[in-house]
Amino acid sequence: MKEFKYTITDPEGIHARPAGELVKVCKEFACKITLTKDGKTADCKKIFGLMGLAVKKEQEVVVTFDGEDEDAAYTKVSAFLEENM
Repeated sequence: MKEFKYTITDPEGIHARPAGELVKVCKEFACKITLTKDGKTADCKKIFGLMGLAVKKEQEVVVTFDGEDEDAAYTKVSAFLEENM
C-alpha cells in the first residue's frame, strides 16, 4: 500500500470537471484508489463519492493506493493532482 498527502490549490476545490477527470485517470488502474479528507473516505473511481467530500482550496487530502499496479497509479495520480488541483 502506498499513500501521499496533497493540499488542494484549485480555487474551486475539487469540483465536477476535475473530479470527472480524476475518475478517468483512476479507472485506468486495477488497484483500489481512495481519497480521504477529515476522516471520510471516497473511492476515486466514483465521481459522486469524490464530490460528496466537498474538498475546498487549502484542504489536505490523503490518497491511498492498494493493489497490483499501485506504483504506476501513484505516479500518474500524484502528477495529475499537482497539475490540475
